[in-house]
Amino acid sequence: MSEGNRKSWAWWRLVTSHELLSAGQWRRRLLFWLGAVLVGLAAIVFAKAADYAFHLFQQLRHLAWWSPFLVTPAVFALLAWLTTGTLNATKGSGIPQAIAAMHVEDEAFRRKLLGLKIAAGKMALTLAALLGGASVGREGPTVHVGASLLYSLGKRFGFSDATSAGRFILAGSAAGLAAAFNTPLAGIVFAIEEMSGAFEHRMSGILLTAVIIAGVVSLGILGNYAYFGSITAMLPLGRAWIAVLLDGVVCGFAGGLFARLILPADTGILGRVNQLRAKAPVLFAGGCGLALVLLSLLSHDGLYGTGYDQAKDILTQTSTTGSGYGVLKLMGNIASYWAGIPGGIFSPALAVGAGFGNNIAALLPGSDTSAVVLLGMAAYLAGVTQAPLTAAVISMELTANRQMAIPILATCLIARGVSALVCPKPVYKALAERLIENSGLAEARKDEGATPSRNAPERD
Repeated sequence: MSEGNRKSWAWWRLVTSHELLSAGQWRRRLLFWLGAVLVGLAAIVFAKAADYAFHLFQQLRHLAWWSPFLVTPAVFALLAWLTTGTLNATKGSGIPQAIAAMHVEDEAFRRKLLGLKIAAGKMALTLAALLGGASVGREGPTVHVGASLLYSLGKRFGFSDATSAGRFILAGSAAGLAAAFNTPLAGIVFAIEEMSGAFEHRMSGILLTAVIIAGVVSLGILGNYAYFGSITAMLPLGRAWIAVLLDGVVCGFAGGLFARLILPADTGILGRVNQLRAKAPVLFAGGCGLALVLLSLLSHDGLYGTGYDQAKDILTQTSTTGSGYGVLKLMGNIASYWAGIPGGIFSPALAVGAGFGNNIAALLPGSDTSAVVLLGMAAYLAGVTQAPLTAAVISMELTANRQMAIPILATCLIARGVSALVCPKPVYKALAERLIENSGLAEARKDEGATPSRNAPERD
């Protein structure tokens, strides 16, 4: 071969080996794009089905006021029974399952938490929970479903190495949250702050494309919308900023308390609760359902479901809920989570925050009530998750409000700090670690920093 041919051949090999022209890389990209479309479609179907399921419950309740006394405990008990076997991984919000699967490079463990059977079960059982009036949301389950879909798709088409599987899980989780709330920026921030705990440069394009495509699917079908509508709230610099401190402290404390109460414990009151649940899970879940019904009587039946309507009404100052709604909704969320049934905590958390924010607004006459309520929603979510950036971005995107960016960020940072005093370990990370420990695969983590605590100094 001549010198010229050798140079041409070397140049050709160099060009074709570039990432942009690599057949393997394009195959991976096409799978990510296809998976993102599937996640977007699944999120839309799930959202519509969830609304319909809860609407059926509401119709039944209006037909017979006493029906929740029969339906809700029975549904809770049935779900507890169904999740004691192969569908055990469908319990709870689903975000801890996605986090645990991403950080443990064990195929059997990942398949157990993210198989297609689990994804289908998660959707079906969460819909059943809403049909029974449970105080749960669909956003966490959508994250779980998104992670499961992309993970299963990657495995099906040969991307079986642990690193590739982890990237599919991360992208699916981000796309799931983005499509569930129609919050693309929040999906990206959530993936970095909550799921991975760090930013990997190679993942940036994957995350962006997955979130963009899932968002485009949602936009194409549902149109451009904000979850709570456009809220034109403002918080002028001055005395009104007292709301930043009050919302941050009060809602951060309440969020941390909620997180502490839903974390598994071996001693104290929570230890006894866990023992009762372990001895008779079905009966215990039915009791939690009954507790939710009794609490709902105190709030004009406003504790059932995601709390979306109540939160929106409080935001727009058209609410008829009582002053105790925030506390009662928090207790209803605890009852639903203690039951061990499938369902998320994002939307119910926003409703609790709205209730507390409304109480704080009453202490600040002359302030913009909607602004104080919005700060309460963001602060409580930050307190529960200890993910202040995610909570702040979600709150802004849900209300199409950019004017409140600085006070929301400040409130979320305060809430995160106060929450950490009550619950030192972030709730999703703690639940993920419990899943890993119960599996006996703790030693299979990528490294000691695979699930870092956000209490570390470098994250503050």
